[in-house]
Amino acid sequence: MKAEADEKNSGSSNKGSDGETRSSIDIDNDPIYSYKEQRAIIHRIDRRLVVTLGLIYCMSQIDRGNLGNASIAGMTDELALNVGYRYSIIVLVFFPTYVIFQPPSTVLTRKLGPRIFLASITLLWGATEMGFGFVNKWTDMLGLRVVLGILEAGLYPSAVYLLATWYSRYDVGKRYFGFYVIGCIALAFGGILAYGLMQMDGLSGKTGWRWIFIMEGVITCAASFLAYLFLVDFPEKADQSWRFLNTEERDFIIRRINKDRDDATVEPFSIRRFLRPALEFQIWIFALISFFIITVASSISIFLPIILNDNMGFSVGASQCLIAPPYALAALLMALSAYIGDHYRIRGPILIANSLIALIGLPIMGFAASSGARYFGVFLVTAGISAAIACNFLLIVCVLGLSGYFLRANRQADKGERVIEGSESFRYTI
Repeated sequence: MKAEADEKNSGSSNKGSDGETRSSIDIDNDPIYSYKEQRAIIHRIDRRLVVTLGLIYCMSQIDRGNLGNASIAGMTDELALNVGYRYSIIVLVFFPTYVIFQPPSTVLTRKLGPRIFLASITLLWGATEMGFGFVNKWTDMLGLRVVLGILEAGLYPSAVYLLATWYSRYDVGKRYFGFYVIGCIALAFGGILAYGLMQMDGLSGKTGWRWIFIMEGVITCAASFLAYLFLVDFPEKADQSWRFLNTEERDFIIRRINKDRDDATVEPFSIRRFLRPALEFQIWIFALISFFIITVASSISIFLPIILNDNMGFSVGASQCLIAPPYALAALLMALSAYIGDHYRIRGPILIANSLIALIGLPIMGFAASSGARYFGVFLVTAGISAAIACNFLLIVCVLGLSGYFLRANRQADKGERVIEGSESFRYTI
């Protein structure tokens, strides 16, 4: 049933068969599809888009996090990375190119299409990752890390952008969770995978840490072919994707997005329009919040194996395997945060709560007397995903300041004193 079933959308029940709460606005009232049929289409998009993007992100997280695993598996001794700041420099050189090449990547995604662009960079960074297993000098690794930063720069902004084009504002939080949690699983089991690959030590004359890079690079290259087959384009071209949506279903998604925020229609690219958001102060506050969070996530994923091995005294194998449990807790907290954020339509309080969890965990991880207590601190820091006390305090300040500004702007819009983001119906999510 389609149009005939629309009257069910406004019935007494507030939930669909999948248990999701309906929005109080008219976004679920569609002239063609019933609420149940709408959810079926959206869940089909979830299975195709979120899972495929999550797979690529999973490979990215494994490839990025294997540096710490390889370090305690013999790379530090073989390449003399314990001399001066060599290991830290290898970590550092990845990020300048990673940051610089992120903004143009969203433009390339729109120009080339996400399927071609994301599958291509995944294949190339997988090949680059394999190259790490053949280096003989630490300086060779520096060059590969720079190249890896260029190639991986395109994934995160392009994936977030692609997801945002497919979902309404209060649907997308749980989809971001699905995308992130697959990466979280990768970080959890990346250490276990590295421990298994390390057992190839001596095969073909190569030490175990080299096989970590080589085999994980091969897996990434294989994932790129799956991404090319299953990744979908932007909504306006959804009917052209292999075994995906038909024209009517594509039009439904476009109608839904336009009801939510009226931006489903693609505008011609303009460098002026592309750079205009840089003039809005809230964009820079969002960037700072992202900076504080990513500072942590990168620090934990790269240095946690070394902290467990050198600072807490666990063996190499135990250090690689003990990475998993904290990320399992982080996945549970992510799920709870995503549900609360979409259900109650809030964002700021969740960020603050997670930062407070990390603030409790950080001193425990750094200063507790026993290794067991410090490992418990790792759980809290990893779940809260914040790495330094300064970062957490500044994140909370940014969130509180931005939330106050959003509240004031929403009140002014309710009184008809201002129009937010060019739309009279738009309101900021606090």
